[in-house]
Amino acid sequence: MTTFLQLAFLLSIILLSAKLAGYLSTRLGQPSVLGELLVGILLGPSLINLLNLSFVDHELAETISEFGEMGVLLLMFIAGLELHFGEMRQNLRVAASAGFMGVFLPVLLGWGVGLLFGLDNFGSLFLGLTLGATSVSISAQTLIELKALRSRVGLSLLGAAVFDDILIILFLSVFLAIQSGGGSSSGIILIVIRMLLFLILSIIFGLWALPFLIRRIARLPISQGLLTISLVVMLVYGIAAEFFGGMAAITGAFLAGLMLARCPEKERIESGMHALAYGLFVPVFFVNIGLSIDLREFRLEVLLLTLVVILVAVIGKWLGAGWGARLGGLSRNEAIRLGAGMISRGEVGLIVADVGVREGLILDNEFSAIVVMVLITTLITPPILRALFARTKARNEKPLVDATQVDVQPDGPENSEEAD
Repeated sequence: MTTFLQLAFLLSIILLSAKLAGYLSTRLGQPSVLGELLVGILLGPSLINLLNLSFVDHELAETISEFGEMGVLLLMFIAGLELHFGEMRQNLRVAASAGFMGVFLPVLLGWGVGLLFGLDNFGSLFLGLTLGATSVSISAQTLIELKALRSRVGLSLLGAAVFDDILIILFLSVFLAIQSGGGSSSGIILIVIRMLLFLILSIIFGLWALPFLIRRIARLPISQGLLTISLVVMLVYGIAAEFFGGMAAITGAFLAGLMLARCPEKERIESGMHALAYGLFVPVFFVNIGLSIDLREFRLEVLLLTLVVILVAVIGKWLGAGWGARLGGLSRNEAIRLGAGMISRGEVGLIVADVGVREGLILDNEFSAIVVMVLITTLITPPILRALFARTKARNEKPLVDATQVDVQPDGPENSEEAD
């Protein structure tokens, strides 16, 4: 069998398995990413060991990984495209407060866990960064199912999740730049200058030149010209972020999405990008994450690390985001629900962890613990949110007293419904 046919075989198995597993996951009330991760683990060394079959060229594992890297860029580009600042403007204070605290506390706790388990400072801090991430898509999907996306908690949660991811992406870029720069004061200053120049020039180009370019190309009789130029913009921003800005390529892709989100052609771009990303590259990325996990190699110390990471991930995010929401003005019950909605890590946590492995900041043991943490937090967030919203709804609908035993006083404050 030729190398091309082997690649075609691997992609067909990965894509079909990912979509079937994602479908089963959604039928069970869970996000599709959970099924894609699980099927990746089953196809990996834990059971089938797909990439190491006797008739498969082992070098194709690198090709599959490159497909997954393109999926990472597309994911972050789409995340930038989906931002809607107008809807969250009224809840900006709550979103910023909950988003910041939802990053600060888990990062601090994760850093402590890393030091406790023998990682160096950089590795421990990077472990904290993976715990600081959250998932916009999973939180939003859960709120849609609960018909609570447009509620005060829903909009604040969505804003906090977006703010959280922006912070993590920026912190990740700064962290990688400083880590590769050797840590000297002059090196750090140079890194900051490069980052600022890249951001300023990218935003200037995105605000003034990019909309004009997109409008002109959208009018040309070119097959899928708008989608093609959007892909080129994403790739160029990613390349520029890494080579000129000293940032991660995903930061450039995310910024490209933010810039294109302002264009009138946004919906057409989004439609094409979704088809390309979720039809090919993104499923390969999620399955490939699972392909790198070998559960049979779990040792006792890894199991202990995994349990501690899961515990810190849940407590740190729930307390941090909830505390931030309370400081931002939400009631106690609203803050509890918002904090619970931030528990899920999803794709952003996997992206950050994948960067850490490629940069040599964390080893396979820590990466395995992070993947299991992502699985568990993704699994428990929807039922926790459903239970909290159901309890609040039942409490609000429960009559305080028997209406036949009291006089109705419509203007009296004692008959007003308790605010959440």
